[in-house]
Amino acid sequence: MSIRNNRYRLKPNELAVIQEMRKSEVRNILVIGDLHEPFCLDGYLEWCKEQYILYNCNQVIFIGDILDNHAFSYHEPDPDGMSAGLELEKTIEKVAKWYKAFPKADVCIGNHDLMASRKAMTGGIPAAWIKSYNEVLKTPDWNWVDSVSYHNVLYEHYGQAQTKAKNNLMSSVCGHIHTEAYCRWFVGKRFRIFAMQVGCGVDCDTYAAAYAKNFKKQAIGCSVVLNNGTLPINLLMPL
Repeated sequence: MSIRNNRYRLKPNELAVIQEMRKSEVRNILVIGDLHEPFCLDGYLEWCKEQYILYNCNQVIFIGDILDNHAFSYHEPDPDGMSAGLELEKTIEKVAKWYKAFPKADVCIGNHDLMASRKAMTGGIPAAWIKSYNEVLKTPDWNWVDSVSYHNVLYEHYGQAQTKAKNNLMSSVCGHIHTEAYCRWFVGKRFRIFAMQVGCGVDCDTYAAAYAKNFKKQAIGCSVVLNNGTLPINLLMPL
């Protein structure tokens, strides 16, 4: 006697609808580390794209310092390096590749991203004279923000993530510190939060990173925050 399988089988169109619903219900975020374009490490973009697919991500956050702006930094620039104009030209070319890969993204504004507006302020130039990031970099659909939060997880460029998480009693994801990449949980009687320090994508052999030649080795990597902010994973790029 054969046993009949009465389990309903989804039709292809029904399966497609359910898969789309799952995408919209669960937020899986890829968090990309500091780029410092045009001095980003070769291969970092492709590796980030692979992680986006591997972890079924449907959103992207750049954690800050998309730009380096070495040529007019407040630190001493390399006199043998690119001019400010050429560096910007190269930066726009590099950022275009990131924009093509991730046309919708939140971008946390970092200290290096702010260099042009800081220089303008030093020179007494009103903010109205300064173009937006999207105008200069040709990234009309990127959302540039000081910080952003989803599902009670804070994403911000500056600071030690563990300090920020404890101070705010809020899960926190930060960039800025190129030599650290960690995820640490803090658990109390009425809370459970995490702190995640994202690695970076900076090529430490470029002249723009010469200031750090005697520092600890840079942590090349990115992070993902999956399942609506409940599953943080730090990822280091194989080198």
